[in-house]
Amino acid sequence: MAAHLSTAIPVWVAAAIGALLIGLFAPPDEYLIWIAVAMASAVLLTFVIQVATTQKKGFVDRIMLSVGGAILVLAAATGVLSLVAAG
Repeated sequence: MAAHLSTAIPVWVAAAIGALLIGLFAPPDEYLIWIAVAMASAVLLTFVIQVATTQKKGFVDRIMLSVGGAILVLAAATGVLSLVAAG
């Protein structure tokens, strides 16, 4: 499990940084557009990291953990940014 987390945590951190940058620099009416871009970037980063590890065993589990965590991070950011945009 530690090997899974070592490849997933960088993706989660990148998603969180992306959400923070979106909140700071994107206009409120474009939040959802940039959240989708951040998610696509997280998926690409996930595949780059997985290819770099060159491990076959647990590939799908690591992909699911990385992308699933990024979805949760960006879903929470979407909720926060929606409240910010509405207020």
